[in-house]
Amino acid sequence: MESIPSFNSLIEQSIISHWDSDALTDYKGITLQYKDVARKIEKLHILFENSGVEHGDKIAICGRNCASWAVVFLATLTYGAVAVPVLHEFTADQIHNIVNHSEAKLLFVGDVVATVIDPTKMPSLEGIVYIPDYSLVVSRTDKLTYAREHLNELFGKKYPKAFRQQHISYYKEKDPSELALINYTSGTTGFSKGVMLPYRALWSNIDFAKGVLGKTIKKGDNTISILPMAHMYGMSFEFLFEFLHGCHVFYLTRVPSPAIIAQAFKDVKPAIVIAVPLVIEKIIRKKVFPQIQNTKVKLLMKMPGVGKKVKKRICEQVYQAFGGNLYEVIIGGAALNQEIESFLKDIDFPFTVGYGATECAPIITYSDWHDFVPMSCGREVVHMEVKIDSENPETVPGEILARGLNVMLGYYKNDEATAQTIDKDGWYHTGDLGLMDKGGNVFIKGRSKNMLLGPNGQNIYPEEIEDKLNSMTFAMESVVVQRDGKLVGLVHPDFDEVQAMGLSRDDLQSLMEENRVQVNANLPVYCKIAAIEIHDEEFEKTPKKSIKRYLYK
Repeated sequence: MESIPSFNSLIEQSIISHWDSDALTDYKGITLQYKDVARKIEKLHILFENSGVEHGDKIAICGRNCASWAVVFLATLTYGAVAVPVLHEFTADQIHNIVNHSEAKLLFVGDVVATVIDPTKMPSLEGIVYIPDYSLVVSRTDKLTYAREHLNELFGKKYPKAFRQQHISYYKEKDPSELALINYTSGTTGFSKGVMLPYRALWSNIDFAKGVLGKTIKKGDNTISILPMAHMYGMSFEFLFEFLHGCHVFYLTRVPSPAIIAQAFKDVKPAIVIAVPLVIEKIIRKKVFPQIQNTKVKLLMKMPGVGKKVKKRICEQVYQAFGGNLYEVIIGGAALNQEIESFLKDIDFPFTVGYGATECAPIITYSDWHDFVPMSCGREVVHMEVKIDSENPETVPGEILARGLNVMLGYYKNDEATAQTIDKDGWYHTGDLGLMDKGGNVFIKGRSKNMLLGPNGQNIYPEEIEDKLNSMTFAMESVVVQRDGKLVGLVHPDFDEVQAMGLSRDDLQSLMEENRVQVNANLPVYCKIAAIEIHDEEFEKTPKKSIKRYLYK
């Protein structure tokens, strides 16, 4: 194994060298400089030490993204405890399950989570701490109560003159494979699994980001955190890389609706945008398409010479919609709609699609936007090997396997699941199906567990049909299910548009029937949709915004 520096020493160096720079801002709220982050970390370390938290103890963090959440995470690692980030969108029962399963000693909660959880359902916790001001919601030990009540006094005693850079000395992990955090997967199929991520996986992901973005993104650059930090994609590439690189991270502390995100892009002018397809698709469909989907613009785009200029102008508009200052948009977490991808490629917009998994903290494949091959998700990244389990990876889809520094230690307290996922040669079995071209570019063909079987044993990947359905008139999102050997498309329409056009339910049903005929015209016989059903509610989603398929039959 190559020599890997201590991850906590990188946190220490970044704080010391960017001491007076802005570090973390709650959008339209407080800003913490790196020195403020250091002071808060120090106070949390005093709280941990005096309340009996030891190295290796678990500390759970559950709340919406904010500067104080980020500080708790940094404080946990640099103390030598194990962080357990929990998605705030989980139900109270799921939060109780994760806290209990992880054997967390302390739980830090945000304002909303604090009101929904039931402390009596988490009997082994020693305390619940409120993220915004680190006050105690519940304390079950005198030591913790005393430490919190006398925190400022204890801090003043330890640093009687002033707290400065030279005082910073954090716990350094001895072995790169030491456990840093346990991340519970979204758990769409029953109880979620705790992914044990070592320090080497965090370091390796940051080393990758530094290699591909370190020159274009500079110290002091602004970035926006949209994805939950409790998700490894948001954690690694919207928080840790930027913090260690001396950037200024803005948190959208409220629910990031497309309107809030669009306004934040304008105000913050981020140097890079990391997003899931849903965010990108909504911005393009609501902000860009209405302006260019008239016959005149479509004609102009097709004309040689003029078309180039028109596309350049449209690209500039889209670029401005993302703040007008970014190097590229990196999309991951789910497949990007083909219509949107073709449009972005056609206007030469700087975007790329990456691929990863919580089990790899998260990155597996990526390409810079200049080298990005349409419909792919890039090539294997530094410190990782990727292969397709197929006799002919270029033409026959097989399971995507990955091996290297990013791979988890296993699932917490679940050796059976670990053995099913990581084979004896160290290959992580992703459960995703893909192809790989001669250049090493990976093309995802669906989740192996979502795959349906056609009448003659053909493989049907519902995602590919849904992608076509989602590009149809009035279709917002869809799920393709199999009933009695026939495929049925459940479609949730854009009811705002339907209402604006004054259409009745019957009109909508006829339009959906037209959509069905159109989609089927471009599908092989065994993939054709037998019927479309209108689904009035939005489909339930995981925190990563992928639809919980198992709920729909």
